[in-house]
Amino acid sequence: MTRYYHVTIHDRQQGQVYHAQVPDDQYLLMALEAQGIRLPFACRNGCCTTCGVRVLQGAVDQPEALGLSASLRQAGYALACVSYARSDLELATQDEDELYELQFGRYFGKGRVRRGLPLDED
Repeated sequence: MTRYYHVTIHDRQQGQVYHAQVPDDQYLLMALEAQGIRLPFACRNGCCTTCGVRVLQGAVDQPEALGLSASLRQAGYALACVSYARSDLELATQDEDELYELQFGRYFGKGRVRRGLPLDED
């Protein structure tokens, strides 16, 4: 049986606050788009960080978030394209490149990547 959760999104780029009801069996980004809420995205596969949000309150499940380290998940970040609501949520969009810099910026362009991905540390 599908459960629905209330989601509040603080879109920091647009200066807007959105409210939506999302099912627990559909990715957040897809459910929000179906209700006319447009948030940034790129790959839709959980590999980049463009759709990253900060979970201010509530819980998400994001088993396919390949582009997000365990430490950033624990810090409250989620990828909306591959996240499911597991409770009512309050989310905030990120500043441009905020999550990318936290995830990858400390490695790329600084000569620290020798082999593998930075995610291999987790």
